[in-house]
Amino acid sequence: MWKTLVAGATVLTIAGSTLASAQQQTPAERPHHVQLTADDIAAFTDARLAALKTALKLTPAQEKNWPAVEQALRDNGKARIARRDARRAAGPETDPIARLSSHADGLTARADALRRLAEAEKPLYQSLDDAQKRRFVVAMRFAEGRHHMAEQRMHREGAPDRG
Repeated sequence: MWKTLVAGATVLTIAGSTLASAQQQTPAERPHHVQLTADDIAAFTDARLAALKTALKLTPAQEKNWPAVEQALRDNGKARIARRDARRAAGPETDPIARLSSHADGLTARADALRRLAEAEKPLYQSLDDAQKRRFVVAMRFAEGRHHMAEQRMHREGAPDRG
């Protein structure tokens, strides 16, 4: 009797989860899913840069190091958009080896961009006092991390916007 009951519960659980997953909407069908345009991303980049600069409360001496950081962040954003557009134009990659190779190329490009960003940020960061450094860490997580988390979420959900 117990074996039949356990087997029946197992079958119902598997069937129920299969039906539930089959009914899930794709990321594009979800009402909260917004496809950002290049203009949207540029506007949010401007806002994040302004917020970062305001949060740091730079002194006039520190201001001279800001343009390199701003340019590196803008360059990273433009490169991210270009990678996204190239992926969309190419369509979904079905060959697992080509997908892996493409992902490796993307990681290499992002690694290079992060190195350039670190080089640009170093003089500014070294000139900051302790309070500014604390705000820098938080503000940079906001400026860089949020977008990256969204890309990772889209990647997990199967959208073509992989980071």
